[in-house]
Amino acid sequence: MNGTERKNIRPGLRVKVVQKQHQRSGELTEGVVRDILTNSSVHPHGIKVRLEGGVVGRVKEITGN
Repeated sequence: MNGTERKNIRPGLRVKVVQKQHQRSGELTEGVVRDILTNSSVHPHGIKVRLEGGVVGRVKEITGN
């Protein structure tokens, strides 16, 4: 699934995100979506979310339910 479309992301979904400070290295952090922070339906760099641990980043991969 595509992490650039808001319709594909919902709370409770396991995803991999890139944090702002890791955009150059591309280091991904895996977690479960708590909040969706992007209001638009599509974002070219990924929908911004807050994970359950408090990490904020843009979705690069959707790994599971």
